[in-house]
Amino acid sequence: MAPPTGPLNLDVEAISGICGSISIAAWVVVFSPQIIENFRRSSADGLSVPFIILWLLGDVFNILGAVLQGVLPTMLILAIYYTIADFVLLAQCFYYKGFTWKDEIPPAQPKPSNIAVGEPNERTGLLNNYLDERERRGSGWSHLSPATPLVSEAPVAPPPTPTRLQAAIWNSVAIVIVCVAGILGWLLSRHYSNGQPDSPAGEGLPSFDIWGQVFGWFCALLYLGSRLPQLLLNWRRKSTEGVSILFFLFACLGNLTYVLSIFAYEPHCAESHCRPGEAEMIYGRYILVNASWLAGSLGTLLLDLGIFAQFFIYSGDDSLDEDEVVDDDNDSFDDRRFDDRPLLQRAGSGLA
Repeated sequence: MAPPTGPLNLDVEAISGICGSISIAAWVVVFSPQIIENFRRSSADGLSVPFIILWLLGDVFNILGAVLQGVLPTMLILAIYYTIADFVLLAQCFYYKGFTWKDEIPPAQPKPSNIAVGEPNERTGLLNNYLDERERRGSGWSHLSPATPLVSEAPVAPPPTPTRLQAAIWNSVAIVIVCVAGILGWLLSRHYSNGQPDSPAGEGLPSFDIWGQVFGWFCALLYLGSRLPQLLLNWRRKSTEGVSILFFLFACLGNLTYVLSIFAYEPHCAESHCRPGEAEMIYGRYILVNASWLAGSLGTLLLDLGIFAQFFIYSGDDSLDEDEVVDDDNDSFDDRRFDDRPLLQRAGSGLA
């Protein structure tokens, strides 16, 4: 039987630990929604190839900076995991798009419309257009019976897309699950660390490594630049179809909680009581060491807000286009289905 845990004191260190644990949980699952979306659609047209490449390079510099800066082994393992997931997304892009470095916009599909049948003459057959349509569909000759009416088959309706409310509920549930998983992970680590001896004061303060900082700033610049190709691709397509909003929700959650975990730092002085200005100096040094990671996370967080704005702007346009297409299909189908004229007077019969 496990011993009872101590009281839950949410001090600055606990808040930092909770935020850091939620950030890790979010970054573990961040790539899953987009990988599943690409596999489900058998396409990666909505994803920008330069976006993935720049993100991959940022993760590579993140690994180098983490090694030189001397971060925790768990953070290094996560950085390697991010790089592997980047390769999976990049492989999907190359598989569905071909080996290309550019974002090519596929041509827009023409909307279905009612095509007027040409004027009949002595060369047109009695059932010419109808038989051509049946032959394209691969149907047999069953409708040539005079007892069977010449009625076109109903078009197969695509599976219904979730509404905005359903998508919002699902995304909210996913975010809550990740937050709960992060909190449970922090509780388990706290229970495990209670039995460990406390580290000496000031031992956990990271040192300032020049090359680690250089790679960290390269990583931040690549993360910031990676969002621009995706924003540009969405703007050129005037659509966010094929891009998983949960992918960017998890990224925002991971960046936000990561920034909070850095800011929520309690400096430990060398002695039991801090000298005047010593705590501020330690906190300032801690922020300076993590400045590149803060800049990368805060910058991408702001750019992701632009992607969310594109989701809300272009989702309305997509729904309007789908409604117009459905209305056109229904109109053309109704015109064919409810044609009450005699058979020999219908369009394409040869006798108008």
